[in-house]
Amino acid sequence: QVQLVESGGGSVQAGGSLRLSCACSRSILDINVMGWYRQAPGKQRELVALITNYDRTNYADSVQGRFTISRFSAKNTLYLQMNSLKPEDTAVYYCKATRNWYDYWGQGTQVTVSS
Repeated sequence: QVQLVESGGGSVQAGGSLRLSCACSRSILDINVMGWYRQAPGKQRELVALITNYDRTNYADSVQGRFTISRFSAKNTLYLQMNSLKPEDTAVYYCKATRNWYDYWGQGTQVTVSS
């Protein structure tokens, strides 16, 4: 079992920054892939960024160059640094961990960007 708890969401003006954190209940070195997803009202959940256990990263085109995904194994925590935020980044952001072909999700954290 893997429990994930996100934090760091909030309200910010366009152009601002936020850093999301996702605390994992077990060593993230045991996790194959971790990622951030988001879901805006009335839209499907979409991938924001992924990081593998080899530290390979992948980003959605819409956030490339503005967001950075990273992980800190000593704290079993996944991060998403979000810069140059835009109103269209407004969504609930979810952390996901994939281990042994099973997906685990956090409860989500709200990010609101005002123009």
